[in-house]
Amino acid sequence: MDDSLAQLVGDLRERVEALGFELADVQRRGAGSRIRLQVRIDRPDAAPGRGITVDDCALVSRELEAWLDADQALGSRYVLEVSSPGIERPLRWRRHWERFRGCDVNVRIDGKGRRRARIVDVQDDDVVVLAFPDGTEEPVRLDAIRDAKLVVDWDAVEQEAMRRKRDRVIKESE
Repeated sequence: MDDSLAQLVGDLRERVEALGFELADVQRRGAGSRIRLQVRIDRPDAAPGRGITVDDCALVSRELEAWLDADQALGSRYVLEVSSPGIERPLRWRRHWERFRGCDVNVRIDGKGRRRARIVDVQDDDVVVLAFPDGTEEPVRLDAIRDAKLVVDWDAVEQEAMRRKRDRVIKESE
């Protein structure tokens, strides 16, 4: 990450966290007078049914736009997109790996390609220990990971939906 992007990410993180959200991802695309900045936000306590809403995105978008317009860090012509990280949210920074310890991820590792793994541990030296489906565990430096996204546990999603439906039926019958 170049220094200007690192500074931008730090500034964005500070502003997003001041609003009570977590910065989940930042992508800057384009150059010159037409930059597209994609910002993904999440709740620090996100769980099924307690994720990011359209109103949350609008709030963060308004605040970031006011700051970007005043600061002119991206120039006068830019496109800002604020959204949730999605159900298969990216893992970009060390704290994401710590937060999702025990979860499954699809990960692309330098020299090893894309693989599915479970996050076993995150060590002090920016190494994550991954368990692969063949039963092996391997320490991987975070800077060797090119892309990582959570794997959706569709069985858990279905069970949660069924629980909500059951609770709604019970409440309506009372």
